Amino acid sequence: MYLQFKLNYNPDSSILSGGFMKYSFYSLFTILLLPFASILCQSGNTYIGAEACSMCHKSEKQGSQFSIWKNSAHAKAFETLKTDTANQIAKEKGFKEPAAETWECLKCHVTGYNLDATLLGEKFKVEDGVQCETCHGAGSAYKDMKVMKDKNLAIEKGLIVHEKLEEFCVSCHNNESPTFVEMDIKVAWEKIKHNIPEEKK
Repeated sequence: MYLQFKLNYNPDSSILSGGFMKYSFYSLFTILLLPFASILCQSGNTYIGAEACSMCHKSEKQGSQFSIWKNSAHAKAFETLKTDTANQIAKEKGFKEPAAETWECLKCHVTGYNLDATLLGEKFKVEDGVQCETCHGAGSAYKDMKVMKDKNLAIEKGLIVHEKLEEFCVSCHNNESPTFVEMDIKVAWEKIKHNIPEEKK
């Protein structure tokens, strides 16, 4: 679930200019997102960060999930926004701010952007881009080993396990992105899959 959104409307943004109708649309869009933000708050879960996840997910025996993520494009998603190319794309799209400061870019390149600091743990780094909790949900309540050993309990405490992977991935990998390239999700997944080895399940 993505909760990276700004509640402040910028009337000077050329991409949103054009009168009352566009303003109303974005206001309605923001209102519709608020329930999802409240779900996170009510759950009491906070984002702990990829470094915290690595404590149990870095060994080969466990599946080397941390290194698989670290070497993926997801881990570098925020860094790509700091490039001249990204800034040029943002400018061409009509945004006045650099890509690394533009919500329309950050919403799919960063986890936890613009969330209240109380929802971010001490080890959490926005700079880590698209990380573990982007896909698996804020982990403070399910991070303990005794919880993670019980899949159903972990899910009850907030762990997200995607049964329909493609439906989740296309929430960002779609033609809304100016650099989108058609891809086969199943093929792409093979490059980054990080399942726990069978003997560990």
